[in-house]
Amino acid sequence: MQIVVPKEIKNHEYRVALTPTGVRELVGRGHQVTVQAGAGEGAGFTDADYASAGAVLEADVARVWSGAELILKVKEPQAEEVARLTSGQTLFTYLHLAAEETLTRGLMESGATCIAYETITDRQGGLPLLAPMSTVAGRMAVQAGAHSLEKAQGGAGVLLPGVPGVPPAKVTVIGGGVVGENAARMALGLGADVTVLDRSIPRLETLDDRYLGRMKTVFSTADAIEEAVRDSDLIIGAVLIPGAAAPKLITRAMLADMKPGSVLVDVAIDQGGCFETSKPTTHAEPTYLVDGIVHYCVANMPGAVARTSTLALTNATMPFVITLADKGWKQALAADPHFAAGLNVHGGKVTYPAVADAFGLDCLDPASLLG
Repeated sequence: MQIVVPKEIKNHEYRVALTPTGVRELVGRGHQVTVQAGAGEGAGFTDADYASAGAVLEADVARVWSGAELILKVKEPQAEEVARLTSGQTLFTYLHLAAEETLTRGLMESGATCIAYETITDRQGGLPLLAPMSTVAGRMAVQAGAHSLEKAQGGAGVLLPGVPGVPPAKVTVIGGGVVGENAARMALGLGADVTVLDRSIPRLETLDDRYLGRMKTVFSTADAIEEAVRDSDLIIGAVLIPGAAAPKLITRAMLADMKPGSVLVDVAIDQGGCFETSKPTTHAEPTYLVDGIVHYCVANMPGAVARTSTLALTNATMPFVITLADKGWKQALAADPHFAAGLNVHGGKVTYPAVADAFGLDCLDPASLLG
């Protein structure tokens, strides 16, 4: 199979979808891998590394895309990349379509087969290709929030762990999943006063047991969120509904009850964000103020730690990439219903119900394609 790895072009996105080790695995199985020149530099992988592993290096972006059967990326294709997609090609990447109608319709018009990392499931009901980046984003959220609390960044001038005689900052994490747990763990490790809100009692019990009661666990209700808004110095939004738009849990009116200079970090921004005042930002300009409240809403947070993120992501994606390359998308997905859950768009049709529902589109049952 002709496999290509384009260089990511989203603002400050330094990750790459395949490491030289991955190239060696695929080439060893008889596949041809073309890597766009410079694609791995941001993650610390040189063109020479890829060439040594057996990749074909190509500087011309048009030639990279035109020769592809399987396209491996990290982030959703940007407009100029969507324009390069054609029928018969398979795209394997993060898509987050429920918050991106223009992208969804563009992928439909391309006729390509588009498989999303974030909706592939496992036998335990988890999201194995989302989990590594959720771990990174959760841990980074606390770093970003702590920095944003500094006065020079527009924050209240609060140090997360406090100092002797001065209490620590109050951190609330909304959502106790992979992102939420990792955010809470980081904040706890830094000495903050940490509360996690979630609607799953078993999940709250797990967190309480795992951290020996050192973080507070609260069942998430409207009252609990309103209390968090009033008391917190930093709120991290870590809510996920797989493949669907995130619910808006903090409204603009609620910002009036927050402490001036407090911080909202919206890790759910890829899915539309869980705060009403959230809008996607970039690593170049990560924050903005609304009513005196600092918002951090970078849509590709793990891209800032590209080396760690690339290694974590490709560890998870590589078995799926090998299966796609060896079997082709139809046979690979037909053999594994958890892999089939990743199919979002094919042949001009949306195949993932939550995406179709978000935009009032018809949804093609993947089973009709896979037999």
